[in-house]
Amino acid sequence: MQALNPRLIAAPFGRYSHGVAVPVSGRLVLTSGQLGVRPDGSLPEGALDQARQCFANCAAILAEAGLGPGHVLRVNGFVTERAHFPDYMAARDEFLAGVAVLPASTLVIVSGFTQPEFLVEVELTAMENT
Repeated sequence: MQALNPRLIAAPFGRYSHGVAVPVSGRLVLTSGQLGVRPDGSLPEGALDQARQCFANCAAILAEAGLGPGHVLRVNGFVTERAHFPDYMAARDEFLAGVAVLPASTLVIVSGFTQPEFLVEVELTAMENT
């Protein structure tokens, strides 16, 4: 994987790459959007704990495919309020701690999810190079 951060544009605002290049051979893994729902069906209060659970759920999906955070090409995050941005970023940065080539990343503020108590959703695109 190669990070693409051209000097002709401003540096990324956080721990992500503007673009990521990968070889065309490999196995692509896509997660559905993951909400902050724990395995027992409960929902943590607050955006930080929900975001952490979103990334934990994504990590479990990656692990099922034999992959980890270092295989992630792209992170798409969604929050219901601008105020949740710092909590989401903290959880994303925890998830990517130790990753050598940071993935591309987008965060969108949305009007809501299927239930009003959901504050954060995360989806990942990952690839195992063969």
